Amino acid sequence: MTGLRLGPLLRYVDWESGSTATVWVEASRPCTVEVRCADGASGTSPTFSVAGHHYALVVVEGLTPGSTTAYEVLIGFRRVWPPDDTRLPPSTITTPPVATPADPGKGVAESAGAASDGVRISFGSCRWAAAPDGGHDPVGPDALVTLATHLAADPAAERPDVLLLLGDQVYADETSAATRRRLAARRDLKEPPGAEIADYEEYTYLYDESWRDPEVRWLLSTVPSCMIFDDHDVIDDWNTSAAWQRDIRATPWWHERIVSGLMSYWVHQHLGNLSPAELAADPVYAAVRASPDGTEALRRFAAETDADPARTRWSYRRVFGRVRLVMVDTRAARVLAEDRRAMLDPEEADWLREAVLDDPASYDHLLIGSSLPWLLPPLVHDAERWNASLCAGVRGDRWARFGEKVRRAGDLEHWAAFPESFDRFTELLREAASGPDAPATVCVLSGDVHHAYVTEPRWPDTPPGNGRASGTASAPGPGSAPVARVLQLTCSPVHNSVPRWIQAGFRFGWSRTGRRIGRLLSRHGRTGASPVTWDRAGGPWFGNQLMTLTLLGRKSALTLVQATAGKRGAQLEAVLERSLTPEG
Repeated sequence: MTGLRLGPLLRYVDWESGSTATVWVEASRPCTVEVRCADGASGTSPTFSVAGHHYALVVVEGLTPGSTTAYEVLIGFRRVWPPDDTRLPPSTITTPPVATPADPGKGVAESAGAASDGVRISFGSCRWAAAPDGGHDPVGPDALVTLATHLAADPAAERPDVLLLLGDQVYADETSAATRRRLAARRDLKEPPGAEIADYEEYTYLYDESWRDPEVRWLLSTVPSCMIFDDHDVIDDWNTSAAWQRDIRATPWWHERIVSGLMSYWVHQHLGNLSPAELAADPVYAAVRASPDGTEALRRFAAETDADPARTRWSYRRVFGRVRLVMVDTRAARVLAEDRRAMLDPEEADWLREAVLDDPASYDHLLIGSSLPWLLPPLVHDAERWNASLCAGVRGDRWARFGEKVRRAGDLEHWAAFPESFDRFTELLREAASGPDAPATVCVLSGDVHHAYVTEPRWPDTPPGNGRASGTASAPGPGSAPVARVLQLTCSPVHNSVPRWIQAGFRFGWSRTGRRIGRLLSRHGRTGASPVTWDRAGGPWFGNQLMTLTLLGRKSALTLVQATAGKRGAQLEAVLERSLTPEG
């Protein structure tokens, strides 16, 4: 009997029509999957096969704009979701209201019937999903599980409109005891890659572990999600440098790891990021679905993408009413040659520029999802920029070899480690935040560093108090001051930890002494001045946590919650509640 192996995950909800959504599932056998909604909307899709697994991405059409409707998943005529014995609420699809013909000038968030609390976007990264061993969780309660439990228990609780998972959804290089037992049942863990993930089948173990928790499974079936990978989805410090890449490609196990990693990401995460129109135009999706077994077509795509990353774009753009989200691939799109080192290849950088600057009057808030922080503690930033300069040879070959060792040992591969990319990205943000059509806020959302903080940049010509989305502005020119408030909001981990000595290092990185040391490193590396300075506007906070942006019109508010253990179980504790825009 065919059953539901994994999912459903509610992925794409169309905020322009308010009538379409996509639901991802994995079935136990080839079949046709149906999603049937209480309001009459529905969709069906045959499964496609990859490496003995059977998936479907069902496009649900005919949803009622501005509604919340329960849905079921059927295989044949048999309901496979929700389970008969579930105690959790029904899975639902919530659609936004759309502008009426009588009021065409309004966006979704302003239209008649729009929710009074605006668009709520929750985000975080770095979720090591292994269940606690014997009831004890050494890294504390999982923030995603705690959120799911809270929402399931309180029907009146405010739910996010979308969940952004900003990297390290799975850990291919740090497996749990339960996963290691599954690996050991199929191969000798004394042979490379040991207890790490080796192939596609083993990647499915990670997604089982991450998405099968009953509360998380319900949450992902009800709250739409947007995802992007970071390094641990493949391996720690993935694509740090050209020398790192040469060394890893020389190992006998790497080719299968990277091909399987890209294949599994395409199936489990990437497809759900796409709209139905993008899916219909995707040649790889068409090829995989057209074959009784799409494994070879997908393997070929993944291998070609690894050989030439510029052939595939993992970045994407989404719209939530008057909010624009641009999710950026900061891993696979890198150029690693030291003489032209870049976070994004030229085509990707051009795409990002167009995605950010196109039709600025159409959005009130710009969100850029980057798994890696743009702005780090100043000492860490200066150390990464110094290191990049050494590796490029500014102090000779001996210092370059030393710099490569330090780069790998210290994980120095954030935006600051790609100085020209950092400068271009900084200038792009200034442009996006300037001019008569500037949004109220421009926020870079990031994770990776296993703590949370809020950072506010300051351009050299920005007067004190500017950047609060008030007043008027002329058309942007070179060096013109931003009108929008520009912030970096970093939130990590959802479920992981960071050693206390590293916590102390991050705190020291913001100190006056740390800044002085950073300036000395800059002089030694001849790095030149940064185009922007920044201050910490909140944090650092350490713990398992999620941030939520609430965006209504041109107003924006930020909340940070942490999962804490209590006598009644894990709870979400608010540690920050702050308006990001002026009241009134």
